[in-house]
Amino acid sequence: MADWHTTVTAAALARLLETARLPEPATARRPAYRTLAGQVRLLVSEGRLPVGARLPAERELALALRLSRTTVATAYEALRAEGYLHSRRGSGSWTALPEGAPPPGDALHPVPPDEQGRVLDLGVAALPAPQPFLGAAAARAVEQLPAYAAGHGNYPTGVPVLREAVARRYTERGLPTTPDQILITIGAMGGLHLVRQALIGRGDRVAVEAPSYAHTLQALRLGDARLVPVPYGWPGGPSRQPAWDLAEWRRVLRGAAPKAAYVIPDFHNPTGALVPEEQRRELLAAARAAGTIVLADETTAELGWGLPEGVALPRPMAALDRSAQVVTVGSAGKLLWGGLRIGWVRAAPALVRRLATARVYSDVGAPVLDQLIAAELLGEPLAAVRAHQLARVRATAEAFAGALREHLPAWHYAAPPGGLSLWVSTGGLSGAALALAGEHGGVRIAAGNRFGSDGAFEHHIRIPLSLPAPAVPAAVERLAAVAARAAAGGRWSAADDNQPLAV
Repeated sequence: MADWHTTVTAAALARLLETARLPEPATARRPAYRTLAGQVRLLVSEGRLPVGARLPAERELALALRLSRTTVATAYEALRAEGYLHSRRGSGSWTALPEGAPPPGDALHPVPPDEQGRVLDLGVAALPAPQPFLGAAAARAVEQLPAYAAGHGNYPTGVPVLREAVARRYTERGLPTTPDQILITIGAMGGLHLVRQALIGRGDRVAVEAPSYAHTLQALRLGDARLVPVPYGWPGGPSRQPAWDLAEWRRVLRGAAPKAAYVIPDFHNPTGALVPEEQRRELLAAARAAGTIVLADETTAELGWGLPEGVALPRPMAALDRSAQVVTVGSAGKLLWGGLRIGWVRAAPALVRRLATARVYSDVGAPVLDQLIAAELLGEPLAAVRAHQLARVRATAEAFAGALREHLPAWHYAAPPGGLSLWVSTGGLSGAALALAGEHGGVRIAAGNRFGSDGAFEHHIRIPLSLPAPAVPAAVERLAAVAARAAAGGRWSAADDNQPLAV
């Protein structure tokens, strides 16, 4: 059966292992093989290394990690003894879970429906659907569906009415766009996957913000890209908004000459930062000189809930691009509803056609009904939908500001102008230790090291702004209880586990 499993190369696993920092004192005075085994176990238990993934041969991994083959072989043997690795002569070794172990708990994956009454989800940053707008749009879309049902239903570039709606919205935001520049995808991650396959090869360098969106970092690692982190700067101190460090960007682009640069300029995930237009121009100029493609992630671009009245948003990065250097990925999932699974790529028409040709070997196209619903919501109701969703997020952000001040005064963050998350410094408490304690305390916590390309940001967590505001005070009380347990070494009694939530 191992022949059917996904293969993880030695280089990709080495890059994943760099991000798997075990909480102290787990690594203190441990033999190297135990640290390696612990890192693999952590990656599997968090879902970052898929169950059933074929691992590289001992010799290959030893060379990639600059360890002795004996160290790797002993780590593999320890993982086999614990049930986290299965091996067969001639077929290699692949990851597993010990018999009776629960499925991997990834804080960035939604809590299963049967656990939602027990587990507080502070991992996933996604809003409920805007009602009654979604229901009304769905009803109108169903009325249109018979006109499409007579055909095969496959639209590799997207249903024309949605391509037109997305192009119109870009034009309204200051970026003239035609439908032939739009490819509709299954969510933003589907678009990023297509672009990565088309433009980024194995071993290619990709410059990324540090921190950045965890799922994209993971996808790039598993695609064997070589990530080059470019740290955000905090010019006004940790309580002020972060900004691109353009001197560092120029140094990286000039010295590493990456194939691509992945950036989130509009209400960045996880910090919520908004990059001014002049900084966008400067980064584009440096990328153009280096021959680097700029992949702009705009999934949160419509979520400016904290801007002062009358402040104009910067234009999209592609509006500042005269050489088709920018490829943009967007999504209906953050503003409208993630359940629609609608994303898009905006690029030169030739690249759109190339991506559409390539995708027919995977998904052929997004569901027609979902596309029709999204097109309806991006039309006349859009202004009301935005006002509804932004008011909800604004109220939640204000509730978190007060509750964190009261219950966790040593924690701090820069109040963002938008986005769906707070990037919180935990006052020296390990984010990994918090996430581990949260697993026992019924709280899903996204540790900060998930958002770094090299395991950095150990003393941060990302808090999503997706809870309803009235539920925030009780949620923060529960988070504070988890933090107290983590600070005390994470000791829990059986009575502390699986308690129902009061939120």
